[in-house]
Amino acid sequence: MNRVACSLWLASLLWGASAIAHDLPLSYIDLHVNEAGIEATIETSAKNFARELRGLDEETLLLQPAAQWDGLFALAASRLEIDGDGAALRPEFRGMEALPARKDIRLRLFYPFQRTPEKISLRCGLFSADPRHKTFVNVYRGEALKYQDILSGSTLTREYVLARHQTTLSVIQQFVREGVHHIFIGPDHILFLIGLLLLGGTITQLLKIVTAFTIAHSVTLVLATLNIVNPPARVIEAVIALSIIFVGAHALLHRGQTRDWRLLFAFGFGFIHGFGFANVLRAMELPAQALGWSLFSFNLGVEIGQACIVLAIAPALALLARRSAVVSRQIVTAGSFAVIAAGAFWLTERLQ
Repeated sequence: MNRVACSLWLASLLWGASAIAHDLPLSYIDLHVNEAGIEATIETSAKNFARELRGLDEETLLLQPAAQWDGLFALAASRLEIDGDGAALRPEFRGMEALPARKDIRLRLFYPFQRTPEKISLRCGLFSADPRHKTFVNVYRGEALKYQDILSGSTLTREYVLARHQTTLSVIQQFVREGVHHIFIGPDHILFLIGLLLLGGTITQLLKIVTAFTIAHSVTLVLATLNIVNPPARVIEAVIALSIIFVGAHALLHRGQTRDWRLLFAFGFGFIHGFGFANVLRAMELPAQALGWSLFSFNLGVEIGQACIVLAIAPALALLARRSAVVSRQIVTAGSFAVIAAGAFWLTERLQ
């Protein structure tokens, strides 16, 4: 095996071994605007709060939440600032609770005002310790959902005009971005696609394979997100790892076979990967009123991300095969071993 193949194998193996799929640091903020003020609910993992509060750990926050209310309130009050028509609103502490099953902490604040503002401004820098952190914001006027938002970065400001409704296009744009983002931070899905593409083929063949994968995972994404079918996440993640091992082994052992089974593999395992995508979408805790467009847009973003991967990998492999059959075989062998090794690593990790 030449140096290029060895380098590819080593880089892919290290990437797979170091990556943790679906590790999404998330928080949720619900703002309910009523005649007296804004009821704010903040929920995130105890681990996220512990990163921001020195001297505290996740276990202490979950076991003794009431003893930490002053520190948590001070953190929230200083980093979640809300203005009404340009005037700063001062928060009041309304309660907190630990959710041990989810390892989350939920805070409730109230921002009173004298009259209902036409516009509210939100400045959120709650969890600046992790640049990957995303905060999902839902703004309600009474019971009606007015806005959905996704904040990321250390500090972000948003303005919401309460008399207006968020456009459907805005929701689509946000969740398409999330779908694309999830593909590129999900190395398990990427390696599964690479395992399918390693053996190359015509554009028609590869389009059929990717389309079969898309159809299958779209079905289970919808079923699982709507809670019609809800298999355990731990089982799904383990089977996804097995699917990666399987396609890597198939690419390694396929030589000499005349029948191409990849279409069947893509369709069958696509159902399993759809449950994996749904686990992420459910973790976003989307409100039921906006689930339709959010679900559609997230799935569209996933497809765009997949298309980018196919357009990057397939032509490169085809060009390599035309220029040097020997090097091409070495690349396929190295890539197959890398896919198998990464899948085995994830399987071991997810079964523990």
